[in-house]
Amino acid sequence: MAPHKIILDCDPGVDDAIAILLALASPQEIELLGITTVAGNVPLENTARNARRICTLAGRQDIPVYAGCSRPMLEAEGRRSKVHGNDGLGNVTLPEPDFALQEEHAVDYLIRAIHAASGEITLCPIGPMTNIALAIVKDPSIAPKIKQLVFMGGAAFCPGNSSPVAEFNIYVDPWAAHVVLSAGIPQVMFGLDVTLQAKINSNYLDALQQVSPLLASATAMMRSYGASDPCLHDPCVIAWLIEPSLFSGVEGDISVSYHDDIHRGQTVVAVKPRHLADNQTNITVMTEVDKPRLLKMLAERLSRL
Repeated sequence: MAPHKIILDCDPGVDDAIAILLALASPQEIELLGITTVAGNVPLENTARNARRICTLAGRQDIPVYAGCSRPMLEAEGRRSKVHGNDGLGNVTLPEPDFALQEEHAVDYLIRAIHAASGEITLCPIGPMTNIALAIVKDPSIAPKIKQLVFMGGAAFCPGNSSPVAEFNIYVDPWAAHVVLSAGIPQVMFGLDVTLQAKINSNYLDALQQVSPLLASATAMMRSYGASDPCLHDPCVIAWLIEPSLFSGVEGDISVSYHDDIHRGQTVVAVKPRHLADNQTNITVMTEVDKPRLLKMLAERLSRL
């Protein structure tokens, strides 16, 4: 089977960094065409630098990195996460980027890449969806040319982590999420319903850090991050592309509350009734993960780097 051609749209972020490393460690299943960065966990200048720091750490300076949007669609300032340290990667000493950002804006790159490989590209947003939303707004003809959208975001059946009802990525730019998730693209959601199950612990990290200097750096990032949020949110997206049987979920219809009120960023999913099997749905929401297999696979893949 040919590898998935993906563009990873991210806001590194420790768990974003582990998702990048997992993709780079899995060339038989994942062809990483490019990385686009967006403001989210930390400002854009940090996310663009951090994506290149991780690629440099892995010796993959061939992966093009494009800087995107520095704020949400309808607000002058974004909202930040405190769990990733001041720099976004747990304040861990990492190599500085030794290759340059691409000059093209991430939105323009997305449009160009999707047209060039119509029906072949899986978009993997694991941060706020601002870049993808603005690409669709600028050129709506790309939406039917996207193979699928596999994203980390939302909280369909559990409380949020940025408000009682909203997960961080959706909360930061709910207008973008509304544009993207209503664009008619086949989509798979990895929200807090499943990612909160993908917990790491100190024993797991103790074993992993012994493997190589690279994994010592990766585990140092995860230790810093895990003190506040010991869950592998973003890597679940890549793990599913590698081994779908790790996860299970439900089909339904999703809508996003994009008003700036107490429901901001809420993802409402109406699950398809079993007795109405022919009903159309617009999303698969993952709700269960085989955590032992996930952690085993993650350790095995990362040890290849």
